[in-house]
Amino acid sequence: MHTAKIVKAVYQQLLNMYGHQHWWPAQTAFEVMIGAILTQNTAWINVEKAIVNLKQHKLLTAKKISQATPADLAELIKPAGYFNVKAKRLQSYCEWFLRQGGFSQLNKLSTEKLREDLLSVHGVGPETADDILLYAFHRPIFVIDAYTRRLLARLKIIKGDEDYETLRTLMEAALKQEVALFNEYHALIVVHAKARCRKTKPVCESCTLRKLCHF
Repeated sequence: MHTAKIVKAVYQQLLNMYGHQHWWPAQTAFEVMIGAILTQNTAWINVEKAIVNLKQHKLLTAKKISQATPADLAELIKPAGYFNVKAKRLQSYCEWFLRQGGFSQLNKLSTEKLREDLLSVHGVGPETADDILLYAFHRPIFVIDAYTRRLLARLKIIKGDEDYETLRTLMEAALKQEVALFNEYHALIVVHAKARCRKTKPVCESCTLRKLCHF
């Protein structure tokens, strides 16, 4: 089966199994951005705790995060892990965000330019940048994470050692350039990887993709 057909078939089967996921879990575009940075190397449940702390202390704005003392900020985001590193990254991002004129000004940029600028910010790598582009700015960029790489490798769509941009290009070429589609597909891969396509002890017997899978 051609790669594009497999990619589309996988999406439909995952959607049939899990239904719409309604991602990203955030109230504002800015909250998406903060969550994208905090979720690096940690589970989302820990990010939620950190964001609750920021909200309770009325600190979930770019200006207040940038003005907070690093120690105070680190203490509030402690549940998300690597809190000293992430405090610096949050402040770097918020300072950059404010210098650019905030969301409305950044949203005027082309997707290519905005991605380039995001990647210039300290602590923002391709996956974080693409999370922000897709879920905060609603740009048609497919996010590649460890779950996506694992699934594609087990389905023999990829070898597994391809770089980020190669995988992103593969997924985007196989699908219609639609924000809603990219959003839903990424969310479905995440829920499937957690529920069945686990790194260790995958639950293959109840997997809707078992007929397509070579694992």
